[in-house]
Amino acid sequence: MERLPYAHGGPLLRGLLRAEPADFIVEELLGFEPAGAGEHVFVQIEKVQANTDWVAQKLGAFAGVAAVGVGYAGLKDRHAVTRQWISLHLPGRADPDWAAFEVPGVRVLQALRHDRKLKRGAHRGNRFRIRLRAVGGEVDAVAMRLAAIAADGVPNYFGEQRFGRDGDNLVLARQLFAGQRLPRHLRGHALSAARSLLFNRVLAARVDAGSWNQALAGEVWMLDGSHAIFGPLPFDETLAARLAARDIHPTGPMWGRGALRSEDAVRALEAAVAAAEPELAEGLVGAGLDQERRALRLGVADLNWEWEDETTLTLAFALESGAYATTVLRELTDWGSGQASAGT
Repeated sequence: MERLPYAHGGPLLRGLLRAEPADFIVEELLGFEPAGAGEHVFVQIEKVQANTDWVAQKLGAFAGVAAVGVGYAGLKDRHAVTRQWISLHLPGRADPDWAAFEVPGVRVLQALRHDRKLKRGAHRGNRFRIRLRAVGGEVDAVAMRLAAIAADGVPNYFGEQRFGRDGDNLVLARQLFAGQRLPRHLRGHALSAARSLLFNRVLAARVDAGSWNQALAGEVWMLDGSHAIFGPLPFDETLAARLAARDIHPTGPMWGRGALRSEDAVRALEAAVAAAEPELAEGLVGAGLDQERRALRLGVADLNWEWEDETTLTLAFALESGAYATTVLRELTDWGSGQASAGT
């Protein structure tokens, strides 16, 4: 993976992440309450050592629901304790006996009716509780660093897992754009990796320049907690106050067809990054993806920490959907034993 610059000065600590699955807990936050009635059943599950798609298939088979009638908002890490919702389309049918659902490492917590299928990205975010073991380093500076992260957020990089093991998804992207046919699911991974690389490079350039959380000429803004964008607009005191309050964030491109919405200095930077990777940029256009935007700054909500003992640090925080816990952890610590979860 490429070097991605740090916003807060680089890691202070080293430690061991996920010595056991319970060291990494992810809880999906829907952001709404199931209606209590409707053709769909929202099943909240807790899983360990199981991936989301496999569990969704098992639930669908148990309830007699075809794959098209099964939905979930985001993939959750296999090597963690994760709680999330999976929807099943059961029109005119009673709920099965969820107590009879027996799959190793999976537990049904509750089931509620709703009037719509759960679609990808429909949740508000995820809450994390992460334990770091065998911690060493500049422990006296941890509180100050975490306070800075809580106050200022972190660069909203895509995590390493977006690119696959050893960057394999980027290899697939280059194969795809060279004319090789890929299975549908691998094609999706390849396109996502190509887009994510270009976004990360734009963001890295702005972190290096100190402008990832500042306004440049031609900025396009995203409202906090939503995907709504606006601008460019002349930067004034009102926008400055909203930026300082983290009500709005600068954005970068998710590359695709169509003109960049940004202007002036922002557009020049984004166009230069795309020009340096014409194979990826042109391939994304050819694949039919449209230009979109993603916030450059990621707010870290409800950040708390606790030293369980001299070498064990537990962090708790919430992130919006599509964000990576690694983007928070990397500003504090280097870790061994696996990768952190996206918790998308």
